[in-house]
Amino acid sequence: MNDARKTILDRLRLAHCPDSTPVKCDDQNDPVDSVLGSDERIDCFINRMRAVRTEVHDASHDSWLDILHGVCQARSLNNLLVSPHTRWGAMIYAEIRRFPALKDYSQTIEDWKPELFTAVDAAVTGAYGGIAETGTVILWPDAHEPRAMSLVPPIHVVLLEKSRIYNSLTEAMRIQNWTLTGMPSNVILLSGPSKSADIEQTMTYGVHGPKELIVILM
Repeated sequence: MNDARKTILDRLRLAHCPDSTPVKCDDQNDPVDSVLGSDERIDCFINRMRAVRTEVHDASHDSWLDILHGVCQARSLNNLLVSPHTRWGAMIYAEIRRFPALKDYSQTIEDWKPELFTAVDAAVTGAYGGIAETGTVILWPDAHEPRAMSLVPPIHVVLLEKSRIYNSLTEAMRIQNWTLTGMPSNVILLSGPSKSADIEQTMTYGVHGPKELIVILM
């Protein structure tokens, strides 16, 4: 490391933590983690997500398929990208007649890039967790649900179990034991649909990714 870079990093560390006390990400006494109970945590997550233009549906294991069906009908979707190799994907494929044409991300992106970028209406993925503190969903891309599924289609539907909503990212990392679960090449944190603002702070949605984010809680 060159001297200039080291000097800058040292100043940043001191500014963030002037007493040089190391920050412990696995601190069992993290006050944020004990702020909200289960119901409060879910309500906080919903309110934070809706505040950033995320459509949230409070469902159950018995009703989430009906809600997904309604989402597809309301937007007149022609197709839906969903993996049949996931638990939720298998349930969707089992009721294939209720949904628009189902597409599976079973080939390399080079083989179907034009179709993926121009002809896929929406994608459905599961979530690894949710963060009440920031109104965020956690995605762990893998071979069945590559990260392109959450980045390319104009509409992204996320299925999230309420039991996997945590107070903070620190709490999620600790309870799910990220150090031992074999993390993917990247973890995606989504707080609302894709958005960008120009120099006058005029907000535009869908510039760098999905213009709609829909979360169905189970």
